[in-house]
Amino acid sequence: MNVLQIASLLIVLAAAFGTINYLFLKLPSAIGILVVALAASLGILGIDLVWPSTTIAEDVRSFVQGIAFSEALLEGMLGLLLFAGALHVKLSDLRGEWRIVALMATIGVGLSTVIAGVGFSWITGMPLLIALVFGALISPTDPVAVLGVLREAELKKSMETKIAGESLFNDGVGYVVFLVLVGIVFPSGDHHNEGLSGALQLFFQEAVGGALLGIALGWLAFRVMRRIDDYSLEVLITLALAFGGYSLAIWLHVSAPIMAVCAGLLIGDVGTKHGMSETTRRYVEGFWSLIDEILNAVLFLLIGVEVFAIAFSMDAFVAGILSIVLALVARLAAVAVPVFLLKPFRDFSPGVIPIMTWGGLKGGISVALALSLPENEWKPIILTTTYIIVIFSIIVQGLSVAKLANRFGREPDLM
Repeated sequence: MNVLQIASLLIVLAAAFGTINYLFLKLPSAIGILVVALAASLGILGIDLVWPSTTIAEDVRSFVQGIAFSEALLEGMLGLLLFAGALHVKLSDLRGEWRIVALMATIGVGLSTVIAGVGFSWITGMPLLIALVFGALISPTDPVAVLGVLREAELKKSMETKIAGESLFNDGVGYVVFLVLVGIVFPSGDHHNEGLSGALQLFFQEAVGGALLGIALGWLAFRVMRRIDDYSLEVLITLALAFGGYSLAIWLHVSAPIMAVCAGLLIGDVGTKHGMSETTRRYVEGFWSLIDEILNAVLFLLIGVEVFAIAFSMDAFVAGILSIVLALVARLAAVAVPVFLLKPFRDFSPGVIPIMTWGGLKGGISVALALSLPENEWKPIILTTTYIIVIFSIIVQGLSVAKLANRFGREPDLM
């Protein structure tokens, strides 16, 4: 199948599964599509077990593997999703939360990587450096999943800004940490770097370079949009910024996710205030909300059918179940340590640690990073464990975080 046929089939399936969810399950849209897709996938696998002579499961597996989920997400959909998410986070709101967001996206990601990596090495007997790669890919919260859940939860503005801002930035930082560790553990191919100095150089090149590129391209787009009063052209400019900027970042070997977040933040705040008319602002926000919803639906569909790419074994399944607890402990440390570091200087709502811990959902990015690993003897167990954690996170945490947030939402808002 060609790209157009694959895209058409995915959109048709997303629409069909979304309709089933709307009429019968009535779950939040993206989670419902994931549940229906996963149920359909498991049903096909069950048919294959009952009637081994059928080839339907093998045909679907070939189709799923042909999609190249990792490349489709990391080099295509992710830029649009991050840009769309960042558009709705205002710099004025983020300015009051920048300390906690910065600490969680840096120290928090580092702590989570170490805790998850050391624990996974102990659970599986995996060499520590390879286990740290797993820690890096499972540590970032997925902004796509997180922002999708935020729409359903009635969070305080300060809490929403913390969660949204941290998920956008720790995703980019986590991706860079993953690239650095892969370059150390598997020193060949695209991830090659030379020792610690090379790793540090790669980190700053990716992180700082991505931020500078995003700010520069966002500012250029803003200056152009100030001279135009044509909503259709201005929407096209934002689309060109997200698509073209992400591709340029990949070509320049700087962090494309960080680029997309910085560009989106600039356009969503400065651009909407000073570079757009009210009509343009309405169309830009409506267009990107629609893009966000459509890509979310397709992405969660892909996560559900990606079960065909997973080689399940009893050892991997047990490791996955144990690692759910491990991932939650790592996330707790990533939230609690920055909060305790800042407590002498400001007050926090009593609910900030439980809500941000339970609301730190894992998603398609972790699966895509696991799929992108070079082939090695430990890749199957890393991929299976990652998939189990992601499914638990989206379904169990995603469906319960709104209730947790609403429970603590009765507390006074202390930021």
